[in-house]
Amino acid sequence: MLLSAHQLKVLLKDAAELGAKVALSKTGQLKPFLNKSEAFRIYGRKNVEHWLSLGLVTPRKDGTHSAAWRIERIEIEAIRKSLDAMLHF
Repeated sequence: MLLSAHQLKVLLKDAAELGAKVALSKTGQLKPFLNKSEAFRIYGRKNVEHWLSLGLVTPRKDGTHSAAWRIERIEIEAIRKSLDAMLHF
């Protein structure tokens, strides 16, 4: 599979952004997890619920059934970027 210069540029840009977010998360400059309302605000409620229903994103709970769930920031960002890339290729 050959990539155009534009496609390669988009992939490298996305990889650099994800790498920066991983580094910021590991150094404590960026929260590694998003709560439900943050995820809905950033990625859209419909998108997040769809990705959860498909099993693309894994919600995590810290306690019992009444505990709020959270999503790993890098996981959901990688899903968004990969789905966006599929639309551009």
